[in-house]
Amino acid sequence: MKKWYIVIFGLVFGLLGFLESSIVELECPDHFPEPLYDFSKNELRDANILLGKTLFYDPILSIDGTISCASCHSPYHAFAHTDHDLSHGIDDIIGIRNAPPLFNLAWQNTFMWDGAISHLDMQSLAPMTSPSEMGNNLMNIIASLEASKKYKLLFFESYGDSTITGQRLLLAMSQFQLTLVSGNSKYDRIKQSQDTFTVQEKKGYELYKVNCSSCHTEPLFINEDFASNGLSVDSTLMDFGKGGVTMIKEDSLMFKVPSLRNLAYTKPYMHDGRFEKLREVLNHYTDEVQVYDFPGSDNRISVNVDLSSNEKSDILAFLRILNDEEFVFNKEHRER
Repeated sequence: MKKWYIVIFGLVFGLLGFLESSIVELECPDHFPEPLYDFSKNELRDANILLGKTLFYDPILSIDGTISCASCHSPYHAFAHTDHDLSHGIDDIIGIRNAPPLFNLAWQNTFMWDGAISHLDMQSLAPMTSPSEMGNNLMNIIASLEASKKYKLLFFESYGDSTITGQRLLLAMSQFQLTLVSGNSKYDRIKQSQDTFTVQEKKGYELYKVNCSSCHTEPLFINEDFASNGLSVDSTLMDFGKGGVTMIKEDSLMFKVPSLRNLAYTKPYMHDGRFEKLREVLNHYTDEVQVYDFPGSDNRISVNVDLSSNEKSDILAFLRILNDEEFVFNKEHRER
């Protein structure tokens, strides 16, 4: 009889949690555009966000219980991975790309460096099932979660019953990641008339608009596009970017344009993490760009980008004001 009391108490407690779960409004600056994500199909709620956050930090999602999402996406580095040039998975398997940061995902509709995923709600499935990352499968993950009393309760509080499905899992993962909004850098405060440029930052801003903004479009400093970054092809990785997904020649060596926000926390840079310093990136665009001449190739990157050493310093000064310390040090984003 006591066991039945425990079960009933658990159900009542979980139901109360579900009923009390409040709707959460996505907080973002006024100068941001409207999000691309359709929140009507996955309304933000406290309990769902907590579930997604718990899953994000739990190595239970990997086949051997050693790798969590946070293993490659650390909150201390704007949810990027700075320990290695390339991501590391189970059994210390080395991946083929640098793990990108995670923020402002509500304004994105393509994911991964090669754009292989076209919706945030499906993105988490890719690392979970990748042999070089978590090496797991959805059926096994669900079975592991069903064996956990903690997750039975968390799913009950989130969805009103304790049924654990792949869809519910992925929607909860999206909920937490959607709350990772970075929009309180000095640049953002300037846009809201709360701060001002220094002379050097203003020079860097003007240089950015001439040389960088066609790909890294403000205020998010992305453009939801793919571009050639002018890098030589690594003879070991042989990574052809979007072309490796679409098998279209014109997409070869095209990679998703990353945001310029929070660069102080997200080194190394580029899809293969080959550059440790931002000045190395700028040197690449002025001196080392590889131009690939085939039909449809991206011609926005030119060997002849003309920047003096002082101008590079000005651009770096501007890039520094895109760092959002409040976001990086937000304890609400971290594992408790």
